[in-house]
Amino acid sequence: MSQPSRPHDARRPEHAPPDHPALPQPKIGVLVANLGTPDGHDYWSMRRYLNEFLSDKRVIDYPAWKWQPLLQTVILTKRPFTSGANYKLIWNNEADESPLMTITKQKVAKLEQAAAARWGDRVMVDFCMRYGNPSTQEVVERMVKAGCDRIVFLPMYPQYAGATWATANDQFFRALMTQKWQPSARVCPPYFDRPDYIEALAQSVERTLAGRRPQKLVASYHGMPVRYLHKGDPYYCQCHKTTRLLRERLGWDEDAIDTTFQSVFGSEEWLRPYTVEHVADLARRGITDIAVISPAFSADCIETLEEINGEIREAFEAAGGHGFTYIPCLNDDDAHIQVLTEVIAENLAGWVE
Repeated sequence: MSQPSRPHDARRPEHAPPDHPALPQPKIGVLVANLGTPDGHDYWSMRRYLNEFLSDKRVIDYPAWKWQPLLQTVILTKRPFTSGANYKLIWNNEADESPLMTITKQKVAKLEQAAAARWGDRVMVDFCMRYGNPSTQEVVERMVKAGCDRIVFLPMYPQYAGATWATANDQFFRALMTQKWQPSARVCPPYFDRPDYIEALAQSVERTLAGRRPQKLVASYHGMPVRYLHKGDPYYCQCHKTTRLLRERLGWDEDAIDTTFQSVFGSEEWLRPYTVEHVADLARRGITDIAVISPAFSADCIETLEEINGEIREAFEAAGGHGFTYIPCLNDDDAHIQVLTEVIAENLAGWVE
């Protein structure tokens, strides 16, 4: 059934004065959001990025009077150097951008092709970063100017967490607040337990391992303070469900896959077990051949390319491990693109046929 026409469906509004600007044909926007990336690995690029990231109350919820002096005088004096050095190790020098930016562009290009094949020019696909560029505000404005009167917003995180999914939504809603005529909006739900997502994960495991079974598969998720779980954040439970469904799809025994958490920050207790400690403990117990997968990340980034394949691998090998296989994120894998296309299609229902 066709949708009712809105007043600006015509190129020029009815009864408009001669100097009224022409309006674009209406479109539906699909806005994909990722965490973000610094513009460079130099000190000032890293400082700007880290300042925005670590000033987000969804990420660090300490009172500003307590947190900001520490952040501005101590953390942002030292951390840009260490983080910049880590980014430099994985930087895409040819494109002069982080791998996350490169992979996000590749994914969105495939999503654009899938959308064009399915819905023609009625759907516009673009991406934004919660921190850094292109900003959510910038891309929402671009979509509105292009004629998007409806937007489907897809945070690129399989599991929900306040520090990822919710803050991306917050920024999207803030951008909508600046529009004189707000487009209608829908936010896609997390997809951590979708059968097609689990299938794509399982295929990536099988493809990388090529029939070989390591002694242990470690599913490493980004960490979160335990306090957030106690306040009602469902992330921990969703991570464990993703692991369980993946194990069931692979047909492996219950003890074949461990769920762990990485990227611990600060001194308070975070979700356990910590990946870096757990893999070292496995090696000390004689489990010296492992594979690691990162189901919480839709694209390879600093946390996977440098932390897992660097720091965590080194901890495992230093403790006596010798077989370490990193299973890449789904990135722009065709099965992943199909999952995301179906998520988008379900949330476009009633807007396009």
